[in-house]
Amino acid sequence: MEVASGGVTGPSRNSVAFWLLGLCNNFAYVVMLSAAKDILEKDAIHIEKPCRPSVTTRECHFLSTGSVLLADIIPALLIKITAPMFIHRVPFGIRHSIVVFLQAASFLIVGISDSTWLALFGVVLASFGSGLGEISYLALTSNYPSTVVASWSSGTGGAGLIGASTYALLTDSKLLAISPKHTMFVMLSLPILFSFSYWSILQIPRSVHRANFLQPSTWISSEEIRTDGRRIQEEEAEGLLESQETVEVDSRELTKLEKVLPLLKYMIPLISVYLAEYYINQGLLELLEFDCSHGFGMSSESQYRWFQVTYQLGVFVSRSSSNYISIPTKYLTTLAILQIFNAVFFTFTAIYTFLPHIFLAFLIIFFEGLLGGASYVNTFRAVHREIPVESREFSMGVVSISDTIGIVFAGFLAMPVHNRICAMPL
Repeated sequence: MEVASGGVTGPSRNSVAFWLLGLCNNFAYVVMLSAAKDILEKDAIHIEKPCRPSVTTRECHFLSTGSVLLADIIPALLIKITAPMFIHRVPFGIRHSIVVFLQAASFLIVGISDSTWLALFGVVLASFGSGLGEISYLALTSNYPSTVVASWSSGTGGAGLIGASTYALLTDSKLLAISPKHTMFVMLSLPILFSFSYWSILQIPRSVHRANFLQPSTWISSEEIRTDGRRIQEEEAEGLLESQETVEVDSRELTKLEKVLPLLKYMIPLISVYLAEYYINQGLLELLEFDCSHGFGMSSESQYRWFQVTYQLGVFVSRSSSNYISIPTKYLTTLAILQIFNAVFFTFTAIYTFLPHIFLAFLIIFFEGLLGGASYVNTFRAVHREIPVESREFSMGVVSISDTIGIVFAGFLAMPVHNRICAMPL
């Protein structure tokens, strides 16, 4: 076993690196969703209303936070749909540099903007970065043991929890009371950690093509180099002496479409889970409001932020426990059904407001997060385990668009439902 500097074993070091990559890659995405109301209002000074002693009317924004969700996810979807066909020609180091730049630019633009449209442009940049990052780092896991998939998934779950909690703590008027504008400037420390995780912590194997800034010929990775690199890694790991012709023939016999069709059994349940949960998070949770005596004395804005934190806590717990609790592929559909049930439940809750206390809402939202996190990590572990090594990198990239597709559908569904419920009497 290779030992890294400081006595840390290679696998442990790579697991830490992928955890940090997952954390940093999804952090901007989570922060933008947590800041959705602030982005739509663009208040220079953060003003928070007190809780209402009695909730007798609906207080709705004319624009749903689903609009910010779409700005935060459609660019990522475009990247994930188009990138698998060509992104393998771009070395991972160059991809990583682009992702870090886009993240830093997004925080800066949202922070300095005085208009909603400019802020939404910053959200779009964050979306491009997270989409490119997810498809790249998941593909990169094909060069490592399957345990790094769990590390990546745990890191993305950590991004949700840490990102949502950080924004809530910094902007809450009863806590640090920092304005949303200055909070975005604080977030600029994340791209530094992002760069350090890849260039200083991660051990890059020989199977990964490296670009040299001073040698333009290395800026494009040939498919032959990648195929041979994967073969070398597999032989070293498994001790098998497979011929190069076998790998090359297998990779050319199937067209891209023929490789995608068998992946639908992984993609459809994951799409359904994310459609249901983001419909809840960005279409319904902002409509839930509890009065002072039943909402722990929190304002409506604070309730919304801590709903997001609770959801992310559930995601983090389930993604981090995948090494101990593994869900078979045949049960992935069950997770989707349960999440759809949650969506129906919260729809009726938003309309009829029958939940007696916010604590019950927190419990159900936590369960929602558990389902979402479990579906994500177990889907990608199944792909990593069941797909042949010569198709694994492509498959991981394709399946990674599933959550994005579900979130886009959720954004388009959330806006009209939000407007319809807001028009109803309480």
